[in-house]
Amino acid sequence: MKIYFANALFSHADFNYNAQLAAQIRRALPDVDMYVPQENAAINNKEAYADSKMIAEADTKRLLSADLMIAILDGPVIDNGVASEIGVAYAAKIPILGLYTDSRRLGAANQQKLGALQQVAENQFHYLNLYTTGLIKLNGAILTDEDSLIASIKSRA
Repeated sequence: MKIYFANALFSHADFNYNAQLAAQIRRALPDVDMYVPQENAAINNKEAYADSKMIAEADTKRLLSADLMIAILDGPVIDNGVASEIGVAYAAKIPILGLYTDSRRLGAANQQKLGALQQVAENQFHYLNLYTTGLIKLNGAILTDEDSLIASIKSRA
């Protein structure tokens, strides 16, 4: 199985999380062929040079050859590149597994949190773009922890 792994990759936190999760997936599924863009130094060595067309062509080629896409949805908003890749995967009918671990999704039954929605600037929940998440749900699923993600990948392998 070929997997395309999409997440932001510019901060140490993102880069390290991607490396850790990719290693965890590879340990759980040793036969998987997973493309993690930050591992492609030809386009993602930020001390070198790659223009927008080089990046788009390299990553799109790998995405379109994938059997499955993993999209990390955490952050203040879904990373712009990840959102674009979700659109490409959806259009190509490549199944997408979104991973959304943000703790602000919790507390949906908490009446104080629900009541706060009626007050200006007191939303206690995080928002994800509904169009982008809809594309994932139409051709995959959104999971909330790494173990569930790995189990879902295994069920599709």
